[in-house]
Amino acid sequence: MKKTTLYSLLIILFMGLNLNAQTTVNTKDYKLFGEKFEAKKVLTEKQMLKKYKNLKKGDSIAVQFVTNIKAVCKKKGCWMKLDLGNNKESFVKFKDYAFFVPLNADNSQAVVNGYAFVDVVSVDELRHYAKDAGKSKEEINKITKPEITYSFTATGVYIKKS
Repeated sequence: MKKTTLYSLLIILFMGLNLNAQTTVNTKDYKLFGEKFEAKKVLTEKQMLKKYKNLKKGDSIAVQFVTNIKAVCKKKGCWMKLDLGNNKESFVKFKDYAFFVPLNADNSQAVVNGYAFVDVVSVDELRHYAKDAGKSKEEINKITKPEITYSFTATGVYIKKS
């Protein structure tokens, strides 16, 4: 009985340590956009959401995380939305507008490298992004308030090849 309890405690402890572990992603099955980077100390979307929740406007952290792409700008590929779980997302732009991602990258896995921060996006900018995303005039007109967003400026992005 004591052995079973000890083993159970060890398994729980190991699993708990694993939740906070950062991983290295093998990028050989990925295509690079932007600056090349080593995918080390990569956070999961849940770990990234936790980091975002601890940021205040004006804070910025250098970080890498891996998750699925929820949406990409359908005009140029100049921004994307990444899944953070719990119906949350990160809005990603690319540093200095220096690169774009494929327009059909929705639902692909991505590893991003760059800077995470909390931002307030104006109504005009939100409407611009909605238009880029192909939203209807009616949907665009429903945007009437600025929005606090989990933002990210990527210096490099790896997208998993299909």
